Amino acid sequence: MNCCKTKNTTPDTILLHHLFLRISFFFFFFLLLFPYHYHVGRCDSDVGLGYRVTLAIPPAYSPGFVGRAYLMETDDDDRQNPGQPIFRTALTVLAQAQQDDDDDEYSCSLDLFLGNVKVWSSAHFSRFYTSDKCTLELTQLGDLVLKGLDDRVGWRSGTAGQGVQRLHLLRSGNLVLVDSQNSIKWQTFNFPTDIMLWGQRLSSRTRLTSFIITTTTNNSDNKNNSSGGANPMFYTFEVQYDKIVLFLNHGKMKYSYWEFRPPSGEHNITYVELTSTALEIYNGNFQKVAQISTSPSQSQQQLNSPLRFLALENATGNLGLYYYSTRESGFQASFQALNTTCDLPLACDPYGICTLSQTCSCINLVTRTAVEPGWRRTGGGSSCGGVGLLSSDSGGNNIDDQAAEMVELRGVTSVLKGALVEVDGSKARCENFCLKNNTCVAALYTTSSSSDEGRAGCYVYGLVRGIKQVDSGRSNALMMGGSGTTYMIKVSKGTGSEEAQHQHSGLKRWVVIVIGVGDGLLIFVVVGGIGYYFIYYRPRTTSN
Repeated sequence: MNCCKTKNTTPDTILLHHLFLRISFFFFFFLLLFPYHYHVGRCDSDVGLGYRVTLAIPPAYSPGFVGRAYLMETDDDDRQNPGQPIFRTALTVLAQAQQDDDDDEYSCSLDLFLGNVKVWSSAHFSRFYTSDKCTLELTQLGDLVLKGLDDRVGWRSGTAGQGVQRLHLLRSGNLVLVDSQNSIKWQTFNFPTDIMLWGQRLSSRTRLTSFIITTTTNNSDNKNNSSGGANPMFYTFEVQYDKIVLFLNHGKMKYSYWEFRPPSGEHNITYVELTSTALEIYNGNFQKVAQISTSPSQSQQQLNSPLRFLALENATGNLGLYYYSTRESGFQASFQALNTTCDLPLACDPYGICTLSQTCSCINLVTRTAVEPGWRRTGGGSSCGGVGLLSSDSGGNNIDDQAAEMVELRGVTSVLKGALVEVDGSKARCENFCLKNNTCVAALYTTSSSSDEGRAGCYVYGLVRGIKQVDSGRSNALMMGGSGTTYMIKVSKGTGSEEAQHQHSGLKRWVVIVIGVGDGLLIFVVVGGIGYYFIYYRPRTTSN
């Protein structure tokens, strides 16, 4: 895998070599004076003890700056599939804009790439901010460390004194520290981020974590590595004893929005492994009990191309299996867990509803005598908002139950599955539980006939997200008071009309208007046609 080669030299080549060094020095000095984006290439195959590489950090903050030194890569001759991208490791310096601090900073990280996709980073969970310099060193004690100004350590492998001799990049993309017997002492496969590579395993003790993007940026490095920031929400892909699940995590609560259970009803799932054709699920006896693979309807190129990685997307929370398309010169999804916009957990803004036309609409609450005036459609991606609603994603806003009431939203459900609480199978008790719980802002009540568990359930939420409109048949059943699902939100008391406030039940029977522009036009055409038939066409036919 050694990509460095030597050649015989002559006086002319020596002169050219010195000239090249002078030009290179001037070019590097120019980059330091006008920093924006630079890449430095290295061709080492193995990194031994005492290895040290340093990147200079600009003295002044430069938005969008990316400095990168490539350290090692998998050799072209080692690849089993010609035309496929290779793995490369890099030491990276990124300009990071701080949301809560006026002092923007630079981060220092060790990254692993497959082509142009970042598949692992030391900064995924916690960034190391530094100034002046960013240094990667494999110490004489066998510890791989990142250092900054004054040799302050910002990240380490924790392998000092374990006999580590070198750092090596395997063809699988696993970056490993090994001893003199080639025994692995540390590996990136044991510290998954938001991507799972071919040959990698994920057990119940590990999970994929994807932090939700909170800022708009053109820097692809920042997009792939948000590290949470101030946003309390993030996605996880987890292995449980009877299923694999996608969760939206918010504060101390977690809400599932997709799950896969083995058809055999296996209750001893131990790990999952990504192969070239599928995500395979194994039990404690190392027996494969199920798999998730590409659809038989996929193109021949997709069927012939091996899977390269599984990714939990930080923009949508969707889970996908990806292969490399030589035709498109990029990675394409051969499987996605969620196939429609409204099935995504955060498809709409807080207090927004995903309609049947796959567009978002703000909640409008109406009664027979009054319309809540505060709700309105907002443009430019802004959150929905209005009089009487709690602040978005507030976790209950600690509102007193005497100052709040529950409102039922007809014809909708939630793609998020909240925390299940025992309420003795009563919708009124479910309503009352959320009303008296300061951290609850919404509740979903299911009857025994519609519940996955086969019994009535009350699911509570600390945020109002993931709401979608259900089909017309189910919507009519709910509006007629039939069995099914009831979604309720908490609002400030006194928001509705005086007539509604004097109803016997504390739960107002309000109807949700979730009609988008496309839905409204369709309904107008249908109703207009029916009216024309009964008012104009049918009387003439009867007369004739």
